[in-house]
Amino acid sequence: MPGNVIEKSGKMYQVIDAEHKQRGRGGAMMQMELRDIDTGNKVSLRFGTEEAVERVFVEDKSFTCLYTENDTAFVIESETFEQLEVPLDVFGKAGAYLQEGMKVWLQLYDGRALSGSIPKRVACTIKEIHASTKGPTVTPRYRRALLDNGVTVMVPSYLEIGEEIFINPQDDSYIGRAK
Repeated sequence: MPGNVIEKSGKMYQVIDAEHKQRGRGGAMMQMELRDIDTGNKVSLRFGTEEAVERVFVEDKSFTCLYTENDTAFVIESETFEQLEVPLDVFGKAGAYLQEGMKVWLQLYDGRALSGSIPKRVACTIKEIHASTKGPTVTPRYRRALLDNGVTVMVPSYLEIGEEIFINPQDDSYIGRAK
């Protein structure tokens, strides 16, 4: 299942995608897209139904983001006050939306963060709105806006600079006004 961590030939992989396939007269197999935890590289492997794959136990914990600096997020666990330095790429592209005080979730293995997630709705402020390149008589329904975190998203044309809006960090989509 996607999100699980497995061990194969002494290497640790996180499952990105898994598909069960049946080959004509041959046996069934699993086609898996994996991310090598040590290198971050994606690999595609096939496993026969008779092959043993060991699932590795990972711990899911919630943390609060203290701050981000360069390519690192500094987080704290609220019950034990355990602090971790986590590379922003653990959160994927959603790392750009990390904010001070935000609750985040990490998958940990042996004290090391394998992946992270943030809330599905994040408040951001519009810093800039790009003018439409269409003719002056055409009113665009959406236009590009630069947010306070440096991410450019598409927003409805009625929004103005300085407005606070909600964004879905998974696909950079506009959800609505924050106020």
